[in-house]
Order: sequence, then structure tokens, then C-alpha cells
Amino acid sequence: MKLNENYSNLKESYLFSTIAKKVNEFSHNNPDKKIIRLGIGDVTLPLCKAVIDALQKAVAEMGVQTTFRGYGPEQGYDFLKNAIKDYYKERDVELDPNEIFISDGAKSDLGNILDLFDTDNTVLVPDPVYPVYVDTNIMDGRNIIYINANEANDFLPEPDENIKADIIYICSPNNPTGAVYTKEGLKKWVDYALKNNAVIIYDAAYESFITDANLPHSIYEIEGGKDCAIEFCSFSKIAGFTGTRCGYTVVPFNLGKLNKMWLRRQTTKFNGVPYIVQRGAAAVFTKEGRKEIEENLEYYRENAKIISDTLDECGIKYYGGKFSPYIWLKCPNNMTSWEFFDYLLTNIQVVGTPGEGFGRNGEGYFRLTSFGSKENTIEAMKRFKNLLNK
Repeated sequence: MKLNENYSNLKESYLFSTIAKKVNEFSHNNPDKKIIRLGIGDVTLPLCKAVIDALQKAVAEMGVQTTFRGYGPEQGYDFLKNAIKDYYKERDVELDPNEIFISDGAKSDLGNILDLFDTDNTVLVPDPVYPVYVDTNIMDGRNIIYINANEANDFLPEPDENIKADIIYICSPNNPTGAVYTKEGLKKWVDYALKNNAVIIYDAAYESFITDANLPHSIYEIEGGKDCAIEFCSFSKIAGFTGTRCGYTVVPFNLGKLNKMWLRRQTTKFNGVPYIVQRGAAAVFTKEGRKEIEENLEYYRENAKIISDTLDECGIKYYGGKFSPYIWLKCPNNMTSWEFFDYLLTNIQVVGTPGEGFGRNGEGYFRLTSFGSKENTIEAMKRFKNLLNK
């Protein structure tokens, strides 16, 4: 028996596990202090009524012989895939239902998709970056190249013709920086991928926060996108499914063998998302669901504005917050990102995410999320302003 020694190349613990440990220790030693968490991107509003109604109806169906369902299709039920297909059509993107695969969340598929690629492939990721992109490739032993995302390029790096990569990760709106690519920016990456016979792993988990009609929600809005990109999306952010678990991945037929390979992988290693959950997910795209979910999204957008307005008042430079639930701020007084984390936790009991945890270029930056309650967001920013304006 031999172990996968690539795991020894990982950092000792996952970023958010380290944060949780620090917060728990502080809470244990200061039980009278109220901690406000604006770090992890977990939603706080409950599932909307349309989703709950669909879930409850589906639960009742499972208790009746004639409507009971056992094993479902591993790639998802047609009623949900067709709803997603129609959603893409609103963006003038035509998909075949068999290009859409339902999953238990984008995070799972972002890791599992690597089953399709040889470990000899070179991976290109922006820095700073969502840690899952890096860690899953380290687990497989792939060579990883980093491209700088920084103030010079507004955290939206462009392709470098001197770099040859086989697998490219793009997240827009970006986690952690909140930066959003324009159609022109994405076209440069599509052209680069086609020229280099590379595949783009496109994470669109936060696309629902985009309100500017000129900004792309999907890479398939870009000419050539279906020839080089696999797209991942999640119901966690659009509809609050962080605990309910549902997402989807689009593998276009234009990618040759990859569609059939992913189907083979899923039918072998995955038993599908529960029927009940998929009924809830389908309700997201109904008229009632869209209306209720938009109200929830607007709630989080308002939280982002509260945070952004406070940073403006304090004279702190930041990115994101407009078309993203994340605000990426520059740590004041030249603090490191972990120093600023400790400073906020100790002095005002507000928790964010140190930028250093997202990569070398994240040092000196800090991520706040708008997914908290409005009351907590207002209170946190009041404490923030009092602390930094002393």
C-alpha cells in the first residue's frame, strides 16, 4: 500500500478551518463578546417560498407509491436541465440538455472534473485565487503556474503569450477580489485557450450578482467559448442552497470526448442529486422563484453597498462589492492580512478573510462578504468606522 504523497505538499489546513479555529479560541476566552462573521461566503437568508413549496411537494410525492422515486439519472432530471437551458437562452446561449450535468455543488465538480485530465497537464491560475483550484491540482501532482492579479491590472489578469498552459482557471465575478471580466477581457482568454489547445475551467458561481447588461454572465456569451470552456455554477449563491446542495456543470459537445467522459465519470462515481432537491432547484427558475430570489439578491447587494460606503468614508481602497458579494480591501497602515484579521477580531470582534490565504498577491488585502444579516452588517461597519477613525 502506497499513499498519495502529493497530499504532503498541501498546506497544513484549509484556510477557513484556520479562521474557524482562531475565532473559536477567541470566543472561548471572551464569551461576553458578540462576534460578527463577515468572512465565509455563507448566506443568511432562508430559502424563498417558491423553493420551499416545491421541496415540500416533492417530499409528499416521495410518500406516495405512484409518485415515489428511487435512483434518478446521475446527470440530473430533465425538468431541471431544461429549466437551466431556458435560463441560458435568456443570454442568447443555446445549450443541449445533455450538455448540462446536475451536481451537489460547484465545489465538488471543480475538484472532480480533474479526473478527466492527465496529471502531466500544466495548470494556470490567477493569484490571488479560490484555494480549491490550487489544492485539488496539488493533490493530483500537476504543475501549477500563477499569473499575477494585482492593482496594476485591477485584479483581472490578461493572457501572457509567453506562458503555455493546458488548463486555465477563471472565476468571474471573482472570488476573492470581486473583479468582473468584460466580454472583451474574456475574449482574450478564449482566443488564448483556442490558440494553445487549452481548456478553461470557468467558475460562474456568482453570476447572479451581475446587474450590468454589458457584462457577461457566462463564458458561452463569448464567441468560441463553447469550443474551449467548461462552466460551473451553483444554486448556493443565487438561491441560498449552501446547506441544501445543488449546482450544475456545462460540458459542451464542442469539447469532443470531454462530454462523454464526464458522463461516464458521473455515472460511475456519482449517484445524482436527490429528486427533492432538484425540484427545489427547478423552482428557482419559475416566475415566483425569480421574483423572490431577486429580492434576496438585492438584500445582499445592499449589504455590499453598506460595506463599500463605509470603506469610502474611511478612505480605504477596495475592489468588488458592485457586481459581487465580496469586497476586497487594502489593509490600512501597511498591516499584513493576518495582522488585520487579528486587529479586527480583538478590537471590534468582526471576522473577515485574510487575503494571504488566497495566494501571495493577496498579502496586504482582506475580504469581507455581504452575505451577513443587514443588522450585523450595519453593526460591523459602525464598529469598523469607530475603530479606524480614532
